[in-house]
Parts: sequence; structure tokens; C-alpha cells
Amino acid sequence: MTRRSTGAREAGSRQARADGRARHRPEGRNTLKIVVALRVNEAAARLSLDGPETLLDALRDQMGLEGTKKGCDQGACGACTVLLDGKRVLSCLTLAAQCDGHEVTTVEGLAPDGGVHPVQAAFIRHDAFQCGYCTPGQIMSAVALLDEGRAGSDEEIREFMSGNLCRCAAYPNIVAAIRDVAGEVASHGADSGV
Repeated sequence: MTRRSTGAREAGSRQARADGRARHRPEGRNTLKIVVALRVNEAAARLSLDGPETLLDALRDQMGLEGTKKGCDQGACGACTVLLDGKRVLSCLTLAAQCDGHEVTTVEGLAPDGGVHPVQAAFIRHDAFQCGYCTPGQIMSAVALLDEGRAGSDEEIREFMSGNLCRCAAYPNIVAAIRDVAGEVASHGADSGV
């Protein structure tokens, strides 16, 4: 069998599956779109949703914000972590419709005007990434962890970052980067009398 005939057969098989799915759709299916108004990275946004679309898919497919990564798509790896009203959420498990009227921050929105957020700078300084796929989710969790005041020790950092997996095992460098930023925050707070 030639490569060409195998490819043609696979294309025909894909078309048959698509035709089968189309036949099983109920007649007169409601095509009403759900419109969601929210703020993404401090800018007003409107999403038109066909149904139960995840925040992850809406960010990537509708808004072109591809910094948020699709890893396991089951809430187990943390690669899709974003901030929803300042709290970290797994965007693969969050329906976009639930975000109506809320503020979403992605890794692209951390530093205004194309700058670098202190956590991003620390990740670079401490080489806290290998392949980089998990890095946006790691950074978003680290930002939230620091905002929550949960970086008092390496053990606490590890505990509250445990939902973010790194297949390259850059964990010691990730902890060092977060510890570094936590130290900067603490020293600036001490200097200002806070």
C-alpha cells in the first residue's frame, strides 16, 4: 500500500466521522450564542461562546493569548493557571461563562508596556525553567502565592506550588526564584515601614 492511498483513506475516515457527528445533532439545535463581558489584562473584552467553552480555550482561540498553556486539560498540571479577580484558577476547568463581569490576568498581562514582572525576572535570573512549557502557569501561581503571603519558607513555597508540575524538574530553581522575590518584597516592606 502506498503512502498516498493511506493518506487518502485516513482523510476519508475523518470525513466519515465528521458526517456521522453531523447526523447525530438534534434538528433545530439552538444556535444562540452566550455573550460574556469581562476584563482581560486590564482591558474590556467580550466573548461570544457557543456553549460550555473553557476559559483556557476562549483565551487561546478567541483572544490569541497563547501564553496560557494547555497541558493535561484535566486540572492536574497547572500549566493553564491564570488569575481570576487576583486568585489563581485552572483555566481548563473554569467555564468562560463563569467569568462574566470578572477580571482575568494572564502571563501576558503581568507587566505593563511589555516590561518584565519581578517574578518573570527572577525566573530568568535563577534559570527556573527548562523547556518552558509550564513556565507561564508556574509564574502565575508564584505571583498569587506571593500576593497571598505564602512564601515564608522553602517548605511553604513547595506546598503552595505543588499544583504546578514541571516535567523537567526545575523545582529547586523555581523555589529559589520565588524566595528571591519574597526577599525583595520583605526588604522593600521593611524599608517603607510596612
